[in-house]
Amino acid sequence: MRRPMRPVAPQKDGPLANEDITSPDVQLIDASGENRGIVGTREALAEAQEQGLDLVLIAANSQPPVAKMLDLGRYKYAAQKKAAEARKKQKVIEVKEVQMRPNIDTHDYETKMKAVQRFLDEGDRVKVTMRFRGREMAHQDLGMQLLLKVREQTEAVAKVESQPRSEGRQMVMVLAPK
Repeated sequence: MRRPMRPVAPQKDGPLANEDITSPDVQLIDASGENRGIVGTREALAEAQEQGLDLVLIAANSQPPVAKMLDLGRYKYAAQKKAAEARKKQKVIEVKEVQMRPNIDTHDYETKMKAVQRFLDEGDRVKVTMRFRGREMAHQDLGMQLLLKVREQTEAVAKVESQPRSEGRQMVMVLAPK
């Protein structure tokens, strides 16, 4: 026999507020930011509701917990805006890939190096891949020399995050901006 599904209680996000506060006493900070000392939770809650505000736990781990009288909706809105601003400022570092062959011509090599330089200037990591096909596998030393040349040319603006290593039919090296 199957049991009926019980609805899952919704998870509350944000700090504990009003009736959710279980501590008997709290360190109360009023709406003007003034410390009122240790007050009973019920008394603090009644005073906050009288002023049309919410009682919100600011520091739940301290003894006794610190609670402040404020507008919970406005507080959550400000926290949401602050988080959005922080997300906007952070830079996501991408890994760009440049593929070469061991018998690359000089002009093609210079074009690839311009791309590597641009990626590093934008703050992205660059994965330089040397592909070997057919008989080129017998001349992996040429590919290694080319990767060392790339490392030498970019050492002023980049540091080598992973040294050139062979992975099957290709050699890989990762560069990161300094």
